[in-house]
Amino acid sequence: MTRYYASMIDLVCIDVDGTLVGSSGDVLPDVWDAAARARAAGVRRVLCSGRPGFGKARTFAERLDPDGWHVFQNGASVVHVRTGESRSRGLPAGSVSALVRRARETGRVLELYTDAAYVVERDTDRARRHAALLGVPFLARPFEALGAAAVRAQWLVAHEEVREPLDEPHDGLTLATSVSPVMPDTTFINITAAGIDKGVAVRAVAEAYGVPLARAMFVGDGQNDVSAMRVVGHAVAMGNAEPEALAVAGRVVGHVDAGGLIEALALATDA
Repeated sequence: MTRYYASMIDLVCIDVDGTLVGSSGDVLPDVWDAAARARAAGVRRVLCSGRPGFGKARTFAERLDPDGWHVFQNGASVVHVRTGESRSRGLPAGSVSALVRRARETGRVLELYTDAAYVVERDTDRARRHAALLGVPFLARPFEALGAAAVRAQWLVAHEEVREPLDEPHDGLTLATSVSPVMPDTTFINITAAGIDKGVAVRAVAEAYGVPLARAMFVGDGQNDVSAMRVVGHAVAMGNAEPEALAVAGRVVGHVDAGGLIEALALATDA
């Protein structure tokens, strides 16, 4: 690593599960120290998560940069955490109705999200554990209680059941799978409007900051990170990354539980 390499990074986008957060469900203290060094070096820090912009993810975002843009919901929510300005895009209403019908017919766990809230109808162990992962109280309620246009939907399924929902028609929508070390028995199938993903959101944030994508880094571990890793100049995969992320990475750092993100942030700060 050289200072020349570090001088090329003005913006670092950081995934949450498997990147910022490991199997303990918490962030290593040394990771926050590394993020503080990036801030002192003038590098913008952007949370770029599949999680929603409330609960634990909101806390993580505010600690990374309390006066900046952050990406939630796999790119469906792009929010400035201080001003509340949103560049989010909702799901087509007809698609939401179709997903709700399918959830009620199959009994699968479906979640619907706005920028600031979510709803889940089914009271299951998996749904309750996910609420705990998000850092919010669990409350099963009808989908109609959401009260605003949904920006994202999500199936929660066991790994062996993932093929069925993926093979169903999701016209006008983008699907991306992800996993979390905190819920190792679950595949999350994230559903956004067609053309919306982390890559699109990272482009929007870089534009808002006036940072060329060539001077941006993305650190991630999952299939849902690949779109963003492809658009930045510096794609970094965690040592625990899925094959799709490893295939597009220019650098691979250590496992999340071994502080791999510290190593990635050092690439941007020459720490």
